[in-house]
Amino acid sequence: MKVSGRIHLFGDHVDTDVILPTHAIVNTDPQVLAQNCFSGIIPGFVDTVRAGDFIIAGENFGCGSSREHAPLAIKACGIGCIVAASFGRIFYRNAINLGLPLVECAGALAHAEQDAAAEVDLIASVLTVGGKRFSIPQYPPEVLQILSMGGLVPFMKARLQASPPAAAG
Repeated sequence: MKVSGRIHLFGDHVDTDVILPTHAIVNTDPQVLAQNCFSGIIPGFVDTVRAGDFIIAGENFGCGSSREHAPLAIKACGIGCIVAASFGRIFYRNAINLGLPLVECAGALAHAEQDAAAEVDLIASVLTVGGKRFSIPQYPPEVLQILSMGGLVPFMKARLQASPPAAAG
């Protein structure tokens, strides 16, 4: 699974309130959420994103409250991958469950430039930023399947269709 796109730079400690302001979480429509993504700090962020683009950030991206709306809004914008030195734990799991790849790579931000190209190969566990290649942690096979199928719900639906649970009784 490969993702390539342009870079959108962020710093450290980008919390879920910055990703998606509180007033926007009353809606669950991904396209409405996308319109509000980063609206408090980058009005019109969604209009700057092309499908497959990257967010590259520093430490603790996605910290704060455990709102699934935040990674959903980022994915709905068209972001194909988020690279950060570290992630908020709940944000990380929510993003994977929604089919949004996250990559921990402490050195990526130092080589990243706004609008420059980035590419990740999740199978080969290689990230390229600013012409520099980084080895990245390898996802377990099931997590790769979840990501390739667009999230945990489609993954589980397919798994249940392939092997329905035994009847109780």
